[in-house]
This record gives sequence, structure tokens and C-alpha cells, in this order.
Amino acid sequence: MPDGEREMQEGEVIHSWSAPRSLSTSLMYSFAQRDDIDVLDEPLYANFLRITGFERPYRDELLSKMSSDGNKVVKDVIFGPMEKKYRYCKHMAKQRLPNITDDLMKRGKHFILIRNPLNILPSFDKVSPPSFVELGLGDLVSIYNELYELGNPPPVIDAEDLKNDPEGTLRGLCYDLGIPFQSSMLKWEAGPKPIDGIWAPWWYSSVHKSTGFKASRAYPVPFPPALYDLFEQSLPFYKMLRRHVRRTSSLQHSLPAPSLPVPANEKILVWVGDEILPREDAKVSVFDSVVQGGDAVWEGLRIYDGKVFKLNEHLDRLFDSAKALAFINVPSREAIKDAIFTTLNLNGMLDNAHIRLTLTRGKKVTSGMSPGFNLYGCTLIVLAEWKPPVYDNSKGITLVTATTRRNSPNSIDSKIHHNNLINNILAKVEGNLAQADDAIMLDKDGFVSETNATNIFMVKKGIVSTPHADYCLPGITRATVIDLVIKEKFVLHERRISLSEFHSADEVWTTGTMGELTPVVMIDGRVVGNGEAGSVTRRIQNAYRTLTAESGEPIPLNSGS
Repeated sequence: MPDGEREMQEGEVIHSWSAPRSLSTSLMYSFAQRDDIDVLDEPLYANFLRITGFERPYRDELLSKMSSDGNKVVKDVIFGPMEKKYRYCKHMAKQRLPNITDDLMKRGKHFILIRNPLNILPSFDKVSPPSFVELGLGDLVSIYNELYELGNPPPVIDAEDLKNDPEGTLRGLCYDLGIPFQSSMLKWEAGPKPIDGIWAPWWYSSVHKSTGFKASRAYPVPFPPALYDLFEQSLPFYKMLRRHVRRTSSLQHSLPAPSLPVPANEKILVWVGDEILPREDAKVSVFDSVVQGGDAVWEGLRIYDGKVFKLNEHLDRLFDSAKALAFINVPSREAIKDAIFTTLNLNGMLDNAHIRLTLTRGKKVTSGMSPGFNLYGCTLIVLAEWKPPVYDNSKGITLVTATTRRNSPNSIDSKIHHNNLINNILAKVEGNLAQADDAIMLDKDGFVSETNATNIFMVKKGIVSTPHADYCLPGITRATVIDLVIKEKFVLHERRISLSEFHSADEVWTTGTMGELTPVVMIDGRVVGNGEAGSVTRRIQNAYRTLTAESGEPIPLNSGS
């Protein structure tokens, strides 16, 4: 067999799938600069016009000069004899019609080029009126899913990455396609090209002025209000594909994806407002009060063996906090419980899980502080995660004292369990900088209040003491532990406690729903007791463990009917 025929037999097709106005022609020009490739510009266009009946200024000319038999084009043109090692086919996603043979998707190398519809739509209607079908983002998602199901998920690149870092993006794409990168792909001659389709005079005027990919320096033109609904309709499809973009750009400013403390939480379902959403879509509006001013209340709930521990006590405090902040249109107790149980059931979380339950004042009609702008009702968030206790409850933790003082009731009452936690966060920053697990916060007079995240107890000569809840949150776990201390026949005092008393205590522990009951082994460099959890601490821990196993509100399960 002659060498030329053998090369034509071994050639491979590279399929580019995109929406219009996505730099697809620039990318075609880029690949055309290679010495090992020939290029086809939308070979299925005539088939698309014949089947759909869509009008174009060049429709008659195109149908007279290009084959409109899609399957014949696939067989004889796309997969026809090749003179070079590769053939690059630029496709619009909407041209993948049901009448086309499955061979198109099963053969060759495929990739998807995307662009934010915000950057596509303003210039789209120069030739044809924009529509969801014409845009083709839904078709791109279908193409991705079809290739994924064939066991060949395609690489996805974003037009903005091409513009901002063409070499890095092209190198990554070539790597994913299994072909060598050629530096010739970075530049081309200005002007029309022999490879251009018949439609080039209508669509390619801008790209004909280009000689390479170039980042835009100009601010965008005003977005047409008439296209807002189409943008809103199309954006989720773009974002769905954007998640699959391979971060190859050397100019990529986003941080690498961090590992999660519990990997199973990558695919959780979250209740937001009145719907269940995947983790990455679980967001509130930028007009929500929790964004505008931390204007929300919250509770932490823990799940033990099919039960929610102290659920009603937590809901009582949630409603009390919402009332103190003058929330209106608050969901009912039963509605909140239903949201909690629905979220837990959908996630299959019946043990060793934690819920961050948040109720915001809701979305505003315009940005601003006034609750008068809140006309949509409250926003409920049920964030359930697989989460074991966040502290080491065997070996214990270390604390340092923060310079940041706990809020006084003169400013904001800590009995309101609100989301404006900057007071606590500043103390936590101090703890982190000191490489401690948490930070003790003092009240305005220098007495111990609590830590940045938990209530605190100490033991001296068998007597248990904890600060008054004047400058700290009267925690549900704190109240539970107070009851257990009394039940275990220990003397308990709620009083003002100085920092030096904690330094010289025999035992110290903290309490909170997220961490349960945690021994403290060092404060400000002073070893607490013998540096281990003491006997009183262990006894109360055991009593708490027994209580969580025996009590709680059962989670209703699907009966299977």
C-alpha cells in the first residue's frame, strides 16, 4: 500500500463543538496553522438549514454549494480520505441533529468550547435573532453527556481562557487531545481564508481583522435588557459545562480546589429557600440580608442514631432570636422541621452528621440596611454535612486568650444567636495566629466569657464552675451539661471567673453542638491539671454520650409506599 494511502487510513478527526460567537473561528484558524492538519468549517451547516428550515441571508447559496445530506457528509467529508494526520472539524452544537448517524460521536477526538452567554448575546443578532435554540448551549450539554455516556468525556475549554492565556490553554487542550502543541497555533494572517464557509462575510468580519487571540481591554457595551431572560435561561448550561474546564492556564487566578475534611460532603444536597440544591448551586441572592449585613439567626444541630438531639430546644432559641431581631414572615416550626427531615432523608444522614440551620431576614428589593426592603419573607437554609466532632475529645485542645472582647449587651446581646460573628471571628484569627485550637474571650471587665466558638467550664477541688451567660451565648449544650453536672452530684457555680482561675484550674472543658464536650489541656502556655482530660471531665463526657444515645427527636423515614 502506498505511503499516502496508509496515512489517509490512519488519519484522525478532531471535532470542535461550540455555540456561535465563541471564538470558534479563531480557534479553527489556530488549528489551521499546524503542519499536520486540514480544516473543515461547519460541514453540517447545510444539513442543519435543510432540516430546520431556518432562514439565513446566504441560505440558497449554501444549499446549492454544500451537501445537505448529513450522513453523506459524515461518511464522505468528515471521515473521508485525509492527506494529513488530522482533520479538524468546527461544529456548532445545534447542528448535531437527530438525523445524523451515531458514528459522528463515536469516532474521532471531541472537545467543547464554551463562552459565557453574557459575552455572546450582545453581538448575536447581527445576522439572526437570538434564541435559546440558536445559542445552542443546551445542545452542548447534551453533547457532553452523550460523549460521557460513551466513556469519552470531552475536554472543555473556555473562550475567556483562550483570550487571556492562549498558549497555556492550547497546550492543555493539545495534551488532552493527545496531540503535540505547535507554537504556530498562536498566530495567523489577517483577512479571509480559503477554509472559510460561505457565511464568512456575514459572521467573520471581526475575526478577519485578528492575527491571534487577544485579551479584551475594553469595558463591555451595555447589555440589552431585551436579552436578560435569554441570558438567565442560558447561564445555568454554561455554568454546568464550566465546571468541567481543565485549569491549564498559567494565568489562572483561581486557587486550586482544596480537599474537603470529609470527602463525602462533596455531593451533598442543601435546602435553600424552598428547594433542594446540589452543593455547588446552594447559594442565596446577593440581595439577601445575610449578605447585606449578616442579618440572620442560626442553630447547630447534631444527628445521633436516627435522631436529632435537642431539636425543639434549638428551634425555641431560633424563634426567640428571630423575634428579638423583629423578623416577619417566619416559617412555622413544622415547616422548618419538614425541611430538616427532608434534607436528612435525601442525604441519607441518620448518624454522625451536623446541621447548620440558618434563617435570614430574607431577600431585599434593593440593597440597604432597612428591614423595610425585605418584602419576600425569610430565607431558610438547611446545610447538613457528615461531620464528626470538630475537636479531639480524647487528647484535648489548647487555648489562648484573645485581646478581642466578647460583645456586651450594651452593643448586641449574645443571647441572640445571630450570624454577625465578626466579634468571634477576630478572636479566632488571634487563636489561629497563636497556633491554638481556639481563643478565650473576656468580657469588658476582664472576666472569662467563653471561647470564640464554645462555652467553657472549669473544675477546682471537685467544684465545677462556668461563667454567667451575661456576655456569652447560653448554649443548648451548656445547659445540658449543667444538668448532667448536677445529676452526677457535683457542686456547680455560675459566677464571674477570672482568667487566672482558669490558668490554675484542675480541669477545663468546652461545650458546643459541633464539638460536644472537649477537654482543654493548655491555656496561654499553662498546662491544665496534668495535661490530660480529668476524671470529672471523663465522667461528664460519658454521661453526655449516654444522653445523646437515649434521647432526641426521631427522623421520620420514607415508608416505601
